[in-house]
Amino acid sequence: MTAVQGTAVDIPTEDGTADAYLTHPADGAAHPAVLLYMDAFGLRPRLRSMADRLAGEGYTVLVPNVFYRHGRAPLFDLPEFIDPGARPEIFERIMPVMRALTPELAMRDAGAYLRRLAESPAVADGPVAVTGYCMGARLSLFTAGTYPERVAAAAGFHGGRLATDTPDSPHLVAGEVTAELYFGHADQDPSLPEEQIERLEEALTAAGVRHRCEVYTGAPHGFTQADTASYDKEADERHWSALLDLLKRTF
Repeated sequence: MTAVQGTAVDIPTEDGTADAYLTHPADGAAHPAVLLYMDAFGLRPRLRSMADRLAGEGYTVLVPNVFYRHGRAPLFDLPEFIDPGARPEIFERIMPVMRALTPELAMRDAGAYLRRLAESPAVADGPVAVTGYCMGARLSLFTAGTYPERVAAAAGFHGGRLATDTPDSPHLVAGEVTAELYFGHADQDPSLPEEQIERLEEALTAAGVRHRCEVYTGAPHGFTQADTASYDKEADERHWSALLDLLKRTF
C-alpha cells in the first residue's frame, strides 16, 4: 500500500451542501475513482480508515455524508465502540433520518457526488466504481442502475432490504445496470431474508447483469465495521479480497 492523502471536502447539491471525505494516493497522479457509501452510523473514523485502505490500493475514494440534510457529520453522538446495548437508543435517532432519504433524493445526490469526482484532478478519466455498506449497499445498486453510463462496477456488503416487494425496491433497477456487481450478504441477516436474496439473484440473472452474490456464512449484519460488536475479521478480509478483485477487473 502507498501513502495516502485525505481531506474533508464540501459538495454542492441541488438541496444544499454535502460534507464528505476524499482520499487518494499521495503521488500527485490521477487514479480511478470509487464512491463509497456509508452505513447507517454515518461518516466517522472507521469509514475514513476504510477509504484510506482503498486509496492505498491505488484509488481516489469519496465518502459522502448522505444524511447532510440533517447536519454535518458526525450527526449522531456515537460511542467509540458500538455494542448491542447501545443500538436501540442510537437507532431511535437514526431511523427517522434514514427514512427521510428517499431513493429519489439519494439519486439526485449521487449525481452531485459523481460530478465532484469527475471534476477532481485526483481522478482519472473514465467510469467509476461504487461500494456500499448496510444501507449503502442499497445506494450502490440504485446508483449503478440510475447512472449506468458512469458506473462500471458496484458492490454491496451486509446490505438490507435489497429486494423488497415495494415499488421502490433497489432490485427493480436491474434492467438498467450495465456494471458488474458483487454482493456479500451477511448470514442470518433479518434485514435481508432468504426470499430477498433469491429475488435479487433472479432479477439480476433475468436482466443479464454480470454479477456474483455470496452469503458469508456465520457473519452478522455489519461484519465490516470494526467499531461495532458485529465485526467479523474473517468476513471483513473476505470482503476486501472480493472488492479489490472487482476493482482490478474494472480498471
